[in-house]
Amino acid sequence: MSKQTYRVCFCFRRRFRLAVAEAPDEIRGFFNRYSENGLMSADHLRRFLVEVQKQENATLEDAQAAINSLQELKHLNILHHHRGQSLNLETFFKYLFGDINPPIDLKRGVQQDMTAPLSHYFIYTGHNSYLTGNQLSSDCSDIPIIQALQRGVRVIELDIWPNSNKDGIEVLHGRLQSSTLNQESDYLLLLFTVILSFVRLRTLTTPVELIKCLRSIKEHAFTASDYPVVITLEDHLTPDLQAKVAEMVTQTFGDILFCPDSDCLKEFPSPESLKKRIIISTKPPKEYMSAAVPKDTQEGDSQNGKTASDEEAWGKEVPHLKGPASGNDKEETEEDEDDDEEDPDEGVNRFQKSLAPEYRRLIAIHAGKPKGGMDECLKVDPEKVRRLSLSEQQLEKVAEDRGTDIVRFTQRNILRVYPKGTRITSSNYNPLIGWMHGAQMVAFNMQGFGRSLWLMHGMFKSNGGCGYVKKPDFLLKSGPNNEVFDPRATLPVKTTLKVRIYMGEGWYYDFRHTHFDQYSPPDFYTRVGIAGVPADVVMKKTKTLEDNWIPVWNEEFEFQLTVPELALLRLEVHEYDMSEKDDFGGQTVLPVSEIQSGIRAVPLHDREGKKYNNVKLLVHFDFV
Repeated sequence: MSKQTYRVCFCFRRRFRLAVAEAPDEIRGFFNRYSENGLMSADHLRRFLVEVQKQENATLEDAQAAINSLQELKHLNILHHHRGQSLNLETFFKYLFGDINPPIDLKRGVQQDMTAPLSHYFIYTGHNSYLTGNQLSSDCSDIPIIQALQRGVRVIELDIWPNSNKDGIEVLHGRLQSSTLNQESDYLLLLFTVILSFVRLRTLTTPVELIKCLRSIKEHAFTASDYPVVITLEDHLTPDLQAKVAEMVTQTFGDILFCPDSDCLKEFPSPESLKKRIIISTKPPKEYMSAAVPKDTQEGDSQNGKTASDEEAWGKEVPHLKGPASGNDKEETEEDEDDDEEDPDEGVNRFQKSLAPEYRRLIAIHAGKPKGGMDECLKVDPEKVRRLSLSEQQLEKVAEDRGTDIVRFTQRNILRVYPKGTRITSSNYNPLIGWMHGAQMVAFNMQGFGRSLWLMHGMFKSNGGCGYVKKPDFLLKSGPNNEVFDPRATLPVKTTLKVRIYMGEGWYYDFRHTHFDQYSPPDFYTRVGIAGVPADVVMKKTKTLEDNWIPVWNEEFEFQLTVPELALLRLEVHEYDMSEKDDFGGQTVLPVSEIQSGIRAVPLHDREGKKYNNVKLLVHFDFV
């Protein structure tokens, strides 16, 4: 089909010529340089791989394998057999724009050292992993848990409550208090939810049985990765029900459950030593309180703040990290004082009567927030390690003047950061605030959508997608005077990433021809930028190309990076709309540290992070 027709009105139609994907001039130049008489042999291709693609170890066999992979194109009569198989310009272009030439080589698998303690890794972490949608009215189910595990998420969070008869355990999100709702829209959503729940004669969130969740975790825990899965339990149970949980967990997981020999670990084990193991993390609970208060409120987050709207369309821009933390300091302090987390070893005797001993033995990673303010929270104990939880706003506030204390704490201990309570639509925050301070468990609502979640997906494409990413050395090292990395320090530029956006294709096959515009082909542009430490954050864009399903921008952008180890490259394609909001055309996020130099085919994903069948960009990456 060479032309496409759009109906403008009953009697008038517009016809547009359909472009054919052709190699840009620079690609033609590379082909001419690494070919002879219009043919590129395996040896020519090997030289191209070494010199342009920077694959220094590429062999003749690698080049021949790449040529062989194009055998399915034989019917197009574009493979040549002259002194062995060779490529012409069209096949060379197909190779560069094909799935065999990705920006990140996931087939390499795990590349990082996995023998360090768990505290030395960023861990793919979910928040309220059982929810199918918003925090108020969505169903609780094991399906989101399964989907998270299949994506590679390694930390699953379950809120466990007594059932209505007080004789069984359910996974359920707690009832929301009014202090969590700070926007008019929040009250409207709550009112609608209450009416809906009344009509359906059911609670705000429909519970799911704990045993069903545990069985699903066991079945799917290691489908995407062999490295350990941590289950964080938010416990609202009586001692007798805790004993039931202990029995369920023990019987479900059996030998794969990791139970430490001592009550408190002096150092966390390594991911390598815990392969295909399940780890339980929670805090030793206090006396059971029957009031169903949600953990987001308990953990100290009733601050006034704007409800994020990441969930709209393709999501609002990722919040910047340079500004002061929002929130009410007085409320923050009061909430901290009433926080229900405690040092797991503080007042053990007080807990003994209310804590089932078989339940306590299951806890491998002890969580707790000691009394005494942030000084005690961030104190490093050389004799034991633990997990501390802070809301995103608490972390921002503490990081203003205690950033190095957080880094020092996370060198041995685990810090979990969770979304503020006002994110009732299951939106997310900027994960870099946690990562740049060494936080291992940056907990996200995986069922939400938007740019923040795209960053999370992008980070954990690293290290073979195993769900564990080794923290950069500068977050793990201490100087002779115990000095550590200062997240607020001004650093010199370490490297420069050059990104040339050649072109894109695939929308014609993955979308209806009127999806973007009723009256003409789409007008695409690309946004390209960096998410990372504040000094590295930037977004740029190409020009808009009108009426073209196969846009050829051929524009280059430079990004000077002070902390490339934490930098994420963001690529988004949008379709310009003069009268309405621009349409979404695909996105991806790539960890800069894993990007392969050279000309690469970059597949794009939809809003939910699912890869399109055909949509991709042709991009040249170069580090200088």
